[in-house]
Amino acid sequence: MYRNVINMYALVLPTLATLALAEETSGGKPSINPMRKGGHQETPAQRAAAAVDNTRFARYTLTVLAGIVVLLGIFRVVIHSVRYIRTLTCLNNDTQRYFKMPNLAYGAIKQHLLYAPLFRRRHLRELHFGWFHLGYIPTRFQSLFLAAVIIMNVSLSVSGIEWNGTRAAALSHLRNRTGTLSVINMIPLVVLAGRNNPLIGLLSISFDNFNLVHRWFGRIVVLQALAHSIAEMMNVVDRGGWTTMQLLFQNNQLFWTGLIATAAFLAIVLQASAALRHAFYETFLHLHITLVILSLVFLWKHLDNTLPQKYLLIMILLWAAEHSIRLANLLYRSVGRGGTKAELELLPGDACRVTLKMARPWVFQPGQYAFITVPSVGLWTSHPFSIAWSNSSADDKNQDSEKGYQITPDDILSSSQEKASMSLIIRRRAGFTDKLFEKAERSPSGITTVSALVEGPYGGLASLQSYGTVMIFAGGVGITHQVPFVRDLVAGYASGTLAARKVVLVWVIQSPEHLEWIRPWMTTILAMDKRRDILRIQLFVTRPRSTKEIHSPSATVQMFPGKPNVDTLIEMEAENQIGAMGVSVCGTGGLSDDVRAAVRRRQGVRNIDFLEQGFTW
Repeated sequence: MYRNVINMYALVLPTLATLALAEETSGGKPSINPMRKGGHQETPAQRAAAAVDNTRFARYTLTVLAGIVVLLGIFRVVIHSVRYIRTLTCLNNDTQRYFKMPNLAYGAIKQHLLYAPLFRRRHLRELHFGWFHLGYIPTRFQSLFLAAVIIMNVSLSVSGIEWNGTRAAALSHLRNRTGTLSVINMIPLVVLAGRNNPLIGLLSISFDNFNLVHRWFGRIVVLQALAHSIAEMMNVVDRGGWTTMQLLFQNNQLFWTGLIATAAFLAIVLQASAALRHAFYETFLHLHITLVILSLVFLWKHLDNTLPQKYLLIMILLWAAEHSIRLANLLYRSVGRGGTKAELELLPGDACRVTLKMARPWVFQPGQYAFITVPSVGLWTSHPFSIAWSNSSADDKNQDSEKGYQITPDDILSSSQEKASMSLIIRRRAGFTDKLFEKAERSPSGITTVSALVEGPYGGLASLQSYGTVMIFAGGVGITHQVPFVRDLVAGYASGTLAARKVVLVWVIQSPEHLEWIRPWMTTILAMDKRRDILRIQLFVTRPRSTKEIHSPSATVQMFPGKPNVDTLIEMEAENQIGAMGVSVCGTGGLSDDVRAAVRRRQGVRNIDFLEQGFTW
C-alpha cells in the first residue's frame, strides 16, 4: 500500500514544483489580483515584484520541509543500519558486551532532547482543568521543531514587504503573501493528516507524532488566512469605510467567499480544541470533515484563476487519493468471501474481546493496529485498536517451519480454507465502546457475532529484536499492544533469529480478574519452547480485594500488590544488562512518563533505548 501512495506523491509533487517555477519565471500572479473587482491599484512593477516574492517564498516553504524530511530519513537509515548490524552480530553472542556500553554523545542527545519532555517529566499524562481535557505537553524535540516551523512561517509572511511605503501597498503585499502561504501550508497539512502518509513508513515515525504536527500546521494555516482577511478588510475600510465593506460582501464574490472560508477555518480550530475533541470525539470528527469541505468549496471560488488555486487543487487531489486508498483498503479487507465477522465476548472488568475473522487478512506483525467499524453499532464511526493476537497466520507457519516441523500440502489446504482471525481487547468507555459492550451484554451467553469493517494494518514500525535485554511495561488494556512483542521475542529466541537473551514483562492492573483478558494467549506463550530461559513476568495489582488474591504461580511469573517502582525495576535489570537494552511502554500517561524518566536518567551510563506507544488524539 505504501508503494502506491509513494508513487502517487512522486507524480504530484514534481508537478507542484514545475508550476511554481514556471509562474516565477513568467512574472507570476498574486494570490488575489488587486486590480480585480474594485481592489487597490498598484503599479505593474509592484505587482510583478510581489508575485515573484510570493512564489519564491512558497517554494522556500516546500524546500525547507523537504530538507527536513531528507535529514530525518538519513537519521533513520543510520539507526536502522546500526540495529540490523547489532542483530546479526549478536545472534551467536550471549554476552554482547560491546553493545552494552553507551555512545556518550548520542546518549546526551536522547536524554536532553529526543526523550525529554518540554518541562521536567510530564509528557503523556494529560493536562486537565476541571472536567476539561487540555491535551499533552510535547517533548523538547517536538517543541523545537514546531517552534522552527512557526518562526519560518512568520518570517516568510513579513519578509520583503515594503513596510516603509504606503499603508495600502504594505497591506496589499501582506494580504497576498499570507494568502499564498496559507494555501501552500495546506499541502503538508493534508499529507500529515493521512493514515496512509508515506512518510510514516519511510521515516518510522508514528501517525501520532504526525498528527501532532498536523494540528499545528492547521493553526498556522488559519492564522495566515486570518491575517490575509484582516489585511484586506483594513484596506477596504481605509479606502471607503465600513459601508464599502458591506457592499463588497453583498456584491463581490471574491470578498464574500474569502470571508466565509476564513470563518470556516476559525470554526475548525475552535471545534478541534483538545477539550471538545476528547469530550465529543465522534461529533468532532464528523463536524471537522464537514467544515473542511465547506471551507475548500468557498476557498476554491475565492482563488478563481490564480496560482494558489493550482496549489489548492494539488492539496485536494492528495486528500482525495488518501481517502480513496482508505476506502479501497476497507473494501478489500471486509467485502467478499463471506465478509468480515466480529465475535464479541464479554470479559471481566468492563472489557470485551473482539475476534475478527477477516475476508482477506494480512500477515500480522507486532505493534500493528486497525480501524474497526461495526455497522450495527455505528456505521460512521471508525476507531483504532491494537491487534493483540493472530491465529492461523503465516507467522505461525513460519515459526513451525523454523522449529523443524514439516508443513504438508494438507496443512496448506486447510490453512487456506480456514479464515485467519485477529483478536483485540476493548475496554468499555463512552461512545462506540460502550455501545459495543452493550450489544454483547444483550446476548444471554455474553457472546455474539456481528458484521464488521476493518481498515488496516497500520503501525508495526517498532522492533525489539536487536536488543539483548528487553523490558516491556503495560498498563491495563495497554497489554494488547505488548503481548505480540512478547510472543515474537520468545519465538525468535527459540529459533535463534534475534539478539534478545532476557525479556521482562511488567503488567500493571487494577484487579486480578483483568488477567482473564489475555489468559488464553498467555497460556500459549508460557508453553512455548525455551520460554523459561528468556521470559519473566511481573504482575502488579493496584486494587486487590484481599491479600489472598496475590500469589505467584512460579519463579518466572510473579504477582505483587500495589504500584511498581519503575525506577527500581529498570535499575535491577540494567545492573545485569545483556547487550543493548530496549524499554517499551504502553499504558497510562503516568506510567509512560515514569518509564521515560527512568530511561533518561540512565543515558550515558547504559545503552538504553526508549519506545513509547500512545494514542494522543
